Amino acid sequence: MKKLIKAALFVLGASCLFMTGCNKSSKPSEKVISFWHLDTTEEQQAAWRQIADNFEAKHPGVKVEITVLENEAYKQKVATVIQSGNPPDIFRSWGGGVMIDQAQAGMLKNLNGKLDSGEIAKIGKGAMGVYAYDGVQYGAPYSLGTVGIWYNKVIFEECGLTPADFDTWTKFKKSCDVIKAHGYAPIALGGADKWPGHYWWTYLAQRLGGEEDFLAAYNGTGAFNKGSFLKAMEMLKEFADTEPFQQGFQANTMVEECALVADRKAAMDLMGQWAPSTGRDNSADRKGDPYGYMPFPAVEGGKGLLSDTQGGGDGYIIGKNAPDEAIEFLKSLYEPENYSIMCSKLNACPVIPGYEDLIDDNMKVVAQAVKDAGYYQLYYDQFLPTAVGEDIKDATAGLYAGTLTPQQAVDKIQASWEANK
Repeated sequence: MKKLIKAALFVLGASCLFMTGCNKSSKPSEKVISFWHLDTTEEQQAAWRQIADNFEAKHPGVKVEITVLENEAYKQKVATVIQSGNPPDIFRSWGGGVMIDQAQAGMLKNLNGKLDSGEIAKIGKGAMGVYAYDGVQYGAPYSLGTVGIWYNKVIFEECGLTPADFDTWTKFKKSCDVIKAHGYAPIALGGADKWPGHYWWTYLAQRLGGEEDFLAAYNGTGAFNKGSFLKAMEMLKEFADTEPFQQGFQANTMVEECALVADRKAAMDLMGQWAPSTGRDNSADRKGDPYGYMPFPAVEGGKGLLSDTQGGGDGYIIGKNAPDEAIEFLKSLYEPENYSIMCSKLNACPVIPGYEDLIDDNMKVVAQAVKDAGYYQLYYDQFLPTAVGEDIKDATAGLYAGTLTPQQAVDKIQASWEANK
């Protein structure tokens, strides 16, 4: 079985398109729904195929045609088909600014009044709001999680460390020195993908300024290039200069980042709820070491709380030209026979009740973190307009590479915000 790392390289080398080998050929009389996802392991692909088969069995004459793309290739391919004006019928989305851009371009279907029945109607208003804009619903989440510090329990035990040694930024930095002294990279980072690196700035900014400073910058009474945002970039630069990441991190992907923690080559990474499963599935023995979870550390004197978090939903939106059957397929994902597969095989952190027994301890911790958060911030690169999200990732990447100073990095972000808001 090929690992996801190899699959990702294959995808990128094949014009970003990787089709499942288990699709059935369509017949002239069949109505075909195009469905795009980015869960590329064999187990995940089999899970989605089973969900599609379940739907087809209840809807004779309808075929779900599945396209599978690796994360970065998926984003590139979706951007291309959106620009061409021909979006898939149903495709993965994280909501927020990227989805809003797609909606404003007229590429999504208005779902108001079409998701009010069935199991999908049990999703909370707040979670559904991630997939709505200006009073219009465009999709729904199937999983809602959080970004946090995932750590290798074996390394922590060997180093004599516990989560309590990382609950403030000062203690976090000192504990990273302890890990280095034991011969491990404190933190794995997939710098080649850029977006994993931006979490370090956004979390420092969140801990320093809280929701108040973010809303001020967003509403124009503040700015992303001064105050807590500048201080956060300065702190990140100071931290990066201590070389906490693995050697060659700028050439590694998110998948490799997670595998490094699972394979006991790095102690921690700052990643979403998919980190344990991605690490396990791409570890040398496909098992990996056990994981633990802890929140991003508090920053002394900051406005943000240790319980404040950021993350987002994994969900699906409907393309503008999709037939009604695509909406029915979306709704079918939440039927018990399918949602149980999504929780047990696709690492969903449940958005509807009754599935808690199907998720592992890591997902239970994530669910609790989401529940406890007084301030829940959607990922910056998804909440803000697409162009701004890309510039945030480029700015933090430039900081890591040493091509941008902290002030230049935040100036780049603020200029992008002013140009694209």
